Order: sequence, then C-alpha cells, then structure tokens
Amino acid sequence: MSRYGDEHVLVIPRPLLDCIGSFQGLQFDVGRYLPEFLKPENNFFLSRDLAEDDPNHKQIIPYAIFHHQGRFLHYIRGKKSGEQRLASKGSIGIGGHINTSDQSSESLGEETYMRGVEREVHEELKLGSAYTQRIVALLNHDDNEVGRVHLGVVHLFDLQSPDIKANEAEIAELTFLSRDELISKRNALETWSQACVDGLDQILTVN
Repeated sequence: MSRYGDEHVLVIPRPLLDCIGSFQGLQFDVGRYLPEFLKPENNFFLSRDLAEDDPNHKQIIPYAIFHHQGRFLHYIRGKKSGEQRLASKGSIGIGGHINTSDQSSESLGEETYMRGVEREVHEELKLGSAYTQRIVALLNHDDNEVGRVHLGVVHLFDLQSPDIKANEAEIAELTFLSRDELISKRNALETWSQACVDGLDQILTVN
C-alpha cells in the first residue's frame, strides 16, 4: 500500500552531490552547488514512496527560517506531521517537497523550484507581513534516516512585522524566540534546526 499516494518529489542523484563535493551540516557556498542541482538534466521527479527509502537520491527540500528583529520563528511538529520521523520535535524551518504541481514548464529548473518554495510556505503559514528572502546555505546530514534521503536549501525570510500564524494543524506552538532561547532548546530540535541554530550568526550575515 502506498504511503504517499501518487506524490512525486524532486530529486537529484546522490552521485551528483558527491561529484561536486559532499559535505555534512551547513554549506554556505550555495553558488557551487544549487545551480548544478537545478539544471534540468540533473534532476527529476521520483515517486515519494521510492524516494523516502532510497539513499541513491536526494530529495531537494526548501527550509525557510523566519526572522524578525533578532528573533526566529519556532514551532513543534504535530503528531500528524507529513514526516512522521520528525513528529513532536522542535523546528525553526518551514518547507517541504517540490512536487509535480510546481512544474511551470518542461524545465525542472529554478522557476519550478521557487514556485515550490512559495507554495510550501503559504500552505503551512499565514503571512501577514511583507518580507524579503534569500538563499543562505545548504544542509546535509547522512548520519540519520531522514537526512540520508533529503538535502535542504536554507532560505532566510526577513519579516517587517511578526504577523505570522500557522495554516496547518501540524504546525503547533508557533512563537518567536531569541537566539539564546533557541540554544536552550537545542536538544529538543530536529537535526537541521540544530545545525541552523549553531550557524545563526553566519546565516544572518550572508548577502
């Protein structure tokens, strides 16, 4: 029985990452990697049922951090979270898979990817604030079950106001926390959020 219906998600072959240069944790040299990942000849849609158990492919996951005046959005993943392996963990990242519905043309390039980013953010949050955003880093962890099949693209959203609400029941206890408050919760965070909290100073200074 299918766990994810007919969902197909954007992936790259794992050897592509290894060829460019494998890394663990945050990688701030985005320009070295992301343009290659988003070349149409280097990515494709794969059944999520297969992708979630196949470390020969990496699912490309936008991971959006929301920042306002030195504080960062934090939430708890609900027990009905789409990624059950992360349920009940704290997170500072909003995002998810790029799906076939995001494809705007035959090309699976940057336009398709950015459409997926916007869709994911607005599916999960109600944003009442203007914002700017930029891509600041990549994320990879091969030492756990989730990380082996996903690769994160970290987006920093700078908000003009903290007017933001959850749009899904899986986003629980949504609040803004200071860097020190996040550090105090570090052990309760999912792995990607731990890495981002550790690298917040550099994340904030990436242009």
